[in-house]
Amino acid sequence: MAEIKGLMRTHNCGELREEHVGQTVTLCGWVNKYRDLGALHFIDIRDKYGLTQLGFEAFTGDLAILKDCALESVIKVTGEVAKRPEAAQNKKMDTGLVEVQVKEIEVLSRNDIDNIPFLPFGQIEATEDLKLKYRYLELRTKKLQDILALRSKATNTVRRILQEQKFIEVETPILYKSTPEGARDYVVPSRVHPGKVYALPQSPQTLKQLLMIGSTDKYFQICRCFRDEDLRADRQPEFTQIDMEISFATPEYIKNLVEKILGELFDLEDGFTLPMMSYNEALARFGSDKPDLRFGLEHRIVTNIFKDSDFSVFSSVAGANGLIKAIFVPEAMGSFSRKDTDALTEVVKPHGGKGVAFFKVSGEERTGGISKFITDEIYQALVATGEESGNGTWLFCADADHDTTHGCADALRRHLGKKLDIIEDGYKFLWVYDFPLLEWNPDDKRYIARHHPFTMINVDQKDTFIAADPKDSESLKDMPAQAYDVVCNGYELGGGSIRIHEQPIQKKMFEVLGMGEEEIQSQFGFFVEALKYGVPPHGGLAFGLDRIIMLLAKTDSIRDVIAFPKTTSASDLMSKAPSVPAQAQLDELHFNWNKK
Repeated sequence: MAEIKGLMRTHNCGELREEHVGQTVTLCGWVNKYRDLGALHFIDIRDKYGLTQLGFEAFTGDLAILKDCALESVIKVTGEVAKRPEAAQNKKMDTGLVEVQVKEIEVLSRNDIDNIPFLPFGQIEATEDLKLKYRYLELRTKKLQDILALRSKATNTVRRILQEQKFIEVETPILYKSTPEGARDYVVPSRVHPGKVYALPQSPQTLKQLLMIGSTDKYFQICRCFRDEDLRADRQPEFTQIDMEISFATPEYIKNLVEKILGELFDLEDGFTLPMMSYNEALARFGSDKPDLRFGLEHRIVTNIFKDSDFSVFSSVAGANGLIKAIFVPEAMGSFSRKDTDALTEVVKPHGGKGVAFFKVSGEERTGGISKFITDEIYQALVATGEESGNGTWLFCADADHDTTHGCADALRRHLGKKLDIIEDGYKFLWVYDFPLLEWNPDDKRYIARHHPFTMINVDQKDTFIAADPKDSESLKDMPAQAYDVVCNGYELGGGSIRIHEQPIQKKMFEVLGMGEEEIQSQFGFFVEALKYGVPPHGGLAFGLDRIIMLLAKTDSIRDVIAFPKTTSASDLMSKAPSVPAQAQLDELHFNWNKK
């Protein structure tokens, strides 16, 4: 496709080659480097496409203009492409065989070098806070420009695939109604409706379901979502989803669609299929519903082995129907000093753990930690739990609360993967299915939706669910939903479910969640009414675009893949957002602060 004409430049700074020698060209870009060799002057001009060396042997103007060409100033030059002398060629540089002999130069924008916070291509690395405050300077780096290009290419690929599959791209509202989605909403006060607010969407969940009721059939949107929650390296207050919803869908269809998208985005082998694992199996083997499969060290459930043990810490956990997990680290994989094993307490403490028990095996000898409690009978039972045993270290996590044990053992496994340097390169994907429909909230003493209130129960559990007593927590415990996640390298890349399309089941779900008729009408009245008018079975999935790009770019921070990210305190250091609104704005919004 021919490039649209009319730019100030004829070529970019990364495209000149030997075939351009003799041509007159115009380049625009930043001064990346200036060398004054007395009789000879050279500038490396840079744009996002690369570098070109400029020479001034043919320049007949006043060389004093070069004094205005401070690093990071923007210049425009016109000159003739010439081949560099052999001794001056740089074969590591794409344009390193040629240079432009400048005839005309114009300084378009001079940089004040004395006050620039940092040089994007300087030798001194700026601090993270400084780079975020002056994000526009960091955006000049090749790393971030390459990531922006990668992100753009990925979204175009997804759009093409979905449009080929007859999906329709639909934009849904940003100003919407506050509904419970699992995290806090960002709210926007309304000027024309005093005392009322809009909410920024955590996801377009009800809207995309309404599109299915409206016969859209296959919908997608690359949409912004907002959640007021605590931040981590892989989480931001505003983020981008690849959102999809399909009428008459089955989990198989959605899995096949996901495989096609991942196959192209990650350049996977033809015929790529997602390995599958149930939620319960993932928790048992890895303590996590998003396990990193690039290394071993699988968990072993050993609760029953310690039921009658003399080690009271473990026998009391087993007696209380708690959970004990073991990880065996072969000697060939790594060994641990006492300092190492003591330090493991800090690994599990954030997850509710009080410590990590251990013992070592060398030949026939068992030493250290809890070795005096490991009888031959217990040891043989431990060995029988897995294929790998022998010399090495056994590590244990135990708690009366199963979730605590899972969380501690997961944290321990991930820590060991990094410490022992056993994590392989590449991508390991997984389709995790049969998530629980509900989870118990001990503070409120009621169930909450694991995914969201519109997730469909497994087909074979429908009658049981309808008949269940909402006040009988045991009758609703461990019910599986038609919900699924896509996982890669320990990250959840996306999640979704088949949705409830039958009114009696949706009504029962609200009842189970402890919602009265008034609350249902207030929160979801418009949606409940829509369910009366003929609803196709439907389901969908949303990818976290930022996490996908984070993996493709091989970076460990989501901030690297967002043009203008927030800090972990949800603030923008560059624009100083959030900020205090003007009093006139507050008055218009009928808004008063609750000062603390």
